[in-house]
Amino acid sequence: MSTNQLYAGYQSELADFRLAFSRGGAYTAIVLVLLGVGLDYGQYPQQQLAFGLARVVVSLLIAGVVVMLYSAAGRRFAPWLTLTWLLLPQIMIAWMISQTEGVESPYYVGLNLAIFASGIALPFGLWQNLVFGILSYLLYALACLLHPGGIEPLGTFIVNSLFLLFAAAASGVYTFFNERARFMLFRLKAEVAEKNAELEVINRKLVDIKGQMLQQEKMAAIGTLAAGLLHEVNNPVNFCLMAIEVAMEEPQAKENPSLEECLVDAKQGMQRIQHIVSDLKTFAYRKPGAEVEGTPFLFEKALDSSIRLTAHELRGVKVTRDLPDDTLVLGDEAAVIGVLINLFSNAALAMRKAGTAAPAIHTTVKWAKNRLHVRVQDNGPGIAPENLARVFEPFFTTRDVGQGLGLGLSISYAVIERHGGQLYAESELGQWAAFSFDLPRAE
Repeated sequence: MSTNQLYAGYQSELADFRLAFSRGGAYTAIVLVLLGVGLDYGQYPQQQLAFGLARVVVSLLIAGVVVMLYSAAGRRFAPWLTLTWLLLPQIMIAWMISQTEGVESPYYVGLNLAIFASGIALPFGLWQNLVFGILSYLLYALACLLHPGGIEPLGTFIVNSLFLLFAAAASGVYTFFNERARFMLFRLKAEVAEKNAELEVINRKLVDIKGQMLQQEKMAAIGTLAAGLLHEVNNPVNFCLMAIEVAMEEPQAKENPSLEECLVDAKQGMQRIQHIVSDLKTFAYRKPGAEVEGTPFLFEKALDSSIRLTAHELRGVKVTRDLPDDTLVLGDEAAVIGVLINLFSNAALAMRKAGTAAPAIHTTVKWAKNRLHVRVQDNGPGIAPENLARVFEPFFTTRDVGQGLGLGLSISYAVIERHGGQLYAESELGQWAAFSFDLPRAE
């Protein structure tokens, strides 16, 4: 956060604080002014009625200022309104001094009390406090001059004047350091808030990294399994294929169409097993790292692999595609297969869960500005608008508990981002959902 932003934020918070404090201080002033009736009774019972009326009038005026503090302009003019209600009791006290013993009136203490309170308790600015202190002193001097006895005894007047001026100076010093302390506290709060925000970002990144590590570990386990399957399954599959080839060359097979058809079916089944194990190995052997190695591969081949690997989930779903003649792209084939698997699986699950009639997925692929643009669209229930902006968030999922971690689309987004592209979602609720991304051309 820049110094200007920090200062602007501090001024805004200080304005709110001063406004709230001014209201509270005004309520306190009303109570203290009215309680002063006891002082009038103890010191000047003969003036009690006049002083009591003065206290009521001043309390009502302060209440009027409080009402203004609650208005739209209250925040804007809060410092001036605060100075106004503070001066009202000072004016009353000055009048009481002129009506009692002048220089030696005990009400002089009230002036001092208000000056100290403004510096210690109220969130005044330095200049405001100095103005308030000087005005309070001028009111005292005017009260003494208006008294029949004038400023006599002069020594008492000088001492009282110095005490009032000392109080104003001390109040200004208190205000200055209070202001600094408040600013330092605000800056500390701002720094803590900024650090907390940074920690929150770091925590989110750690959660994302943890999720990707879990995915990588799962892929590594699948890779180990695939390697074992490839070794263990390919040998017997090859033996079966050799045996089928030999059997197909036998005269009995050629003379018996039914037997030849069975052998062709068996051969195609064995070849399918080879393809599935090979696809699984390609998908599982994903290399970790943020950078794409840049290996050319045919996107059409990756699409075929992803459809074969999700064949059990796509059962009953019509899968169509529209491809250009050339689909040679640059990137991580295994990672792109993973993205496609995730998109096909999510679409199939959503359509099955919604009971979509005649479920279908159509993949459109076309070139634009040396990038291959891919769009996978289904005719399922679509994505709710409130979820559309969150589908790429880590751990966000609309699946039932235990059906997924909510990491697939987040990791897919990162994969496409590593290829210099962007994965984004579109949907019309109740009609369709589509995910699009782009890959670089292999030069």
